[in-house]
Amino acid sequence: MGIPLKILKCNTLLLILILLPSSTAWGTDFPLRFKDSGEKEITLNAPPQRVISLVPSVTEMLLRIGAGNTVKGITYHSVLPSEAAGKEIIGGFFKPNLAKVAKLKPDLIFYADLHKELIQPLAGKTTLVRLSPSSLEQSFAQLELLGRMFNCEDRAAQIIAEEQRQLAVIAEKTAKIPVDKRQRVMRLMGRDTLMTPGNDSFQNDYIRAAGGIAPDFDKNGNIISVNLEEWQKFNPQVLYACGGDRKALTILDQPGWKEVDAVRNHRVFFFHCDLTCRAATHQGYFVSWLAARIYGDAFSAPEHFVLPEQVVNRKPIQVEVPYVDKAKIVESDIKDFRNKTVILHLNKPMRVVSTLEGQRESITAVANHYFPPPSWGLGHQQGLVALNESTRKVLGLNADSTAMLFTGADMDNLAVIKKSYQDMEVTALVTAGVMGNAMRMSVDEGRFYEPDSMDKEKIKKQKPGTINILLLSNMQLSARAMTRALITATEAKSAALQDMDIRSSVSPRNNQATGTGTDNVIVLEGAGLPIDASGGHSKMGELIARAVYAGVQQAVHLQNGVVTERSVFQRLKERKIDLGALSRHFTEKAGTKGAAEALRHQVEQLLLNPKYAGFLTSIMTISDDYTKGLVPDTRAIDLWCEAVASEIAEKPVELIEPMNSEAKKNEEETLPPVLAKGLTALFRGIAAKK
Repeated sequence: MGIPLKILKCNTLLLILILLPSSTAWGTDFPLRFKDSGEKEITLNAPPQRVISLVPSVTEMLLRIGAGNTVKGITYHSVLPSEAAGKEIIGGFFKPNLAKVAKLKPDLIFYADLHKELIQPLAGKTTLVRLSPSSLEQSFAQLELLGRMFNCEDRAAQIIAEEQRQLAVIAEKTAKIPVDKRQRVMRLMGRDTLMTPGNDSFQNDYIRAAGGIAPDFDKNGNIISVNLEEWQKFNPQVLYACGGDRKALTILDQPGWKEVDAVRNHRVFFFHCDLTCRAATHQGYFVSWLAARIYGDAFSAPEHFVLPEQVVNRKPIQVEVPYVDKAKIVESDIKDFRNKTVILHLNKPMRVVSTLEGQRESITAVANHYFPPPSWGLGHQQGLVALNESTRKVLGLNADSTAMLFTGADMDNLAVIKKSYQDMEVTALVTAGVMGNAMRMSVDEGRFYEPDSMDKEKIKKQKPGTINILLLSNMQLSARAMTRALITATEAKSAALQDMDIRSSVSPRNNQATGTGTDNVIVLEGAGLPIDASGGHSKMGELIARAVYAGVQQAVHLQNGVVTERSVFQRLKERKIDLGALSRHFTEKAGTKGAAEALRHQVEQLLLNPKYAGFLTSIMTISDDYTKGLVPDTRAIDLWCEAVASEIAEKPVELIEPMNSEAKKNEEETLPPVLAKGLTALFRGIAAKK
């Protein structure tokens, strides 16, 4: 199916770029002259070599097009893609540390509109480029420009073409929805005060591209306020925001505000902030997801499908196991969305043990299938049996001889790990995502109680696996060894998550995660010398554990951009601790409410110091142990916190009352006692010095 060019909303230069042969290399034509978002004329005589990016969207673009080696500093708001891990943090997006920026000696700095005054001291010392797209069209043009600036035109063109392809598919799908069925959609911003993007924001482009009706309040700007009259007149049918804290949107529970259709019908959705707040390299991906949430019922109907269900690409991967005939990642279009499957074709039938399907015999193909977020709702409506059947049909796999897992983790982020000892080898193929439904077993609540419901369809509609593991050995495992391998793999998976300090999504402030609640494993029987032991004391068990451990950590890094040595800012975010909220709480308590923003900035600057970042990271670890009962007495911690506060204040400080929570609305929002003391030490030290 051809994609109408009128749907590809972009300028002529961009269309030429997409259609040019890959051998074209515009980026080699220097000096390069262009205008930035502030209409400033800029000339580059050569590709930049030392870059600071104050703009998360620009950071994402640079890393995805392959210019990451030039990026020397980023803000802590830049987490994805995975290449962001390990980059120098120069502060937050709103208040980066210019002294730290200067020490990195950049030859070019990317900045946004709100940085205009802040970066003036650097004018004339380095090249300053302002990139702030106000539309999807501009975001694609800026991505093309970055490709030229860094000699990465081909990769930039590939990303643009794929995102435009997805936008075109959604445009064709939503064109089938009658005008009178179009939904009024609004992006929520703010908390106690209701705010939204202005008419000229790319975020309203997202709504229109998803087939929604965007609000028109006759106001421009990145963020505008909305009064009650405007709110009721627009009467949104769908609301969406970044993050996931519905409880924080207290205004939606107030009279006058809660009567709109979206609130009454519980159509308030949340997406990752890296998608909602940026126009970078996932425009088509996010619009597809947003459209699927808005028009889920319509998108499920076959009459709304616009693409044939078929395999569109096959890519071989290296899996060096004697009985694996071939291994590949297969891309397919299913229900109009791009799915990806890793498939291992075996050269002989064998037995497998699957935590999803139980023990299977005569298996000749093993697969792990990714279906993307836009199709999650469609798959859940089908149920597991129907999903299996329809997916296998498209992939050309026989149901009786194929063992398959399902996941929400992208196969582009597949980890393939091999461990060996003498003649024994174990290979683990792992996909993992931990930002959505990670949990700690024995603590977090399981809410699906099967005997309590006569609706057995619920069993079919459980979520796809999030951490999925395929285990292969060059030995032949007995039935006993295969089932015991499940325990070994699970223990290794939990160890990997705990050593990375992956937090439970249910109780992140108190608990590390042990899994995601939807994890699955397939163990293949294998071929070779017979093995009957795969527990922790056996070499087979050791290799399984080492392969799974390394595979889970690598897959989590690739999927979520998380590494063990990440910034303290990211660790706070994972615990759902907001420095802005803490600053407001602290200043309100001290009677200096207007000083919250300044206090937040001071705390951010303090945490850029490795000494104080290390202090808070250590406090987090001790806090976890205190929660488990491993630290019975905290008097030494009290002395440490007072010493740190006094050092910051440069005078003696006594911590009388630790900051217990930023909002005591429920138990989940209460800070653990030890962590509250550590945070209080930082805030109190700064306040006392001031």
